[in-house]
Amino acid sequence: MMVSNFTDSVKLVTTTRFFDKNNRSCLIESGYDNFNLALHVGDNPIQVNNNRALLVDKYQLPAKPKFLEQTHSDICVDASSAQCLGDAVVTKEKGVVCAVMTADCLPIFASNQAGTQVGVAHAGWQGIVNGIIESFVAKFDGQELRVHFGPAISQANFEVGQEVYDQFIAKDKSLAQAFITVKDKYKLDIYQAARIILKGLGIESISGGNECTFAQKGEYFSYRRDGNRSGRMAHLIWLE
Repeated sequence: MMVSNFTDSVKLVTTTRFFDKNNRSCLIESGYDNFNLALHVGDNPIQVNNNRALLVDKYQLPAKPKFLEQTHSDICVDASSAQCLGDAVVTKEKGVVCAVMTADCLPIFASNQAGTQVGVAHAGWQGIVNGIIESFVAKFDGQELRVHFGPAISQANFEVGQEVYDQFIAKDKSLAQAFITVKDKYKLDIYQAARIILKGLGIESISGGNECTFAQKGEYFSYRRDGNRSGRMAHLIWLE
């Protein structure tokens, strides 16, 4: 379990590239390592489904996670619904596991202050521009939330072009604070961009945001670093 600012009733997990990060002798040379949890990245589906079964056992999850078909949208779904197309999921039910997968994008965990409603969002730069954070927050009863950032790519390793910068500025000029200019490119602090939006929504209780999926090769998958053969981590949250 990771350290967050949530109440004891809220449990959250971020997986790593390895089933046992202290024993990496089982590294698979395919590029997916040995704990990829995504079925859509070209990995062996039998291995992925085995990993998903191991995930439930390793973290003693109360149920199988609700995995989404993520499209960098602004869609937030309820975990009890049949809908699986979206980029954020919330629940008020105990023992229901919400999940998103990433390999550089920002996972945003959230809970209400009482610890009776939780969720997690997949917030890449496209999702942020499209409004996933606002949509996610709007799904909670009342917007006095606690938020925790899971691991994402750091500003030092996240170079983007003018077209990305322009989309952020068109959304909100204050998001310019999340960029630095490097020659004819920009470097985006995705953590800072999310903080700006969350604080604009009145959310002040935010923890996390000091890791880098790209730089921490021994811990995390990174699409920017590893390309099309990158696996995906899972980010899970539930009510105990």
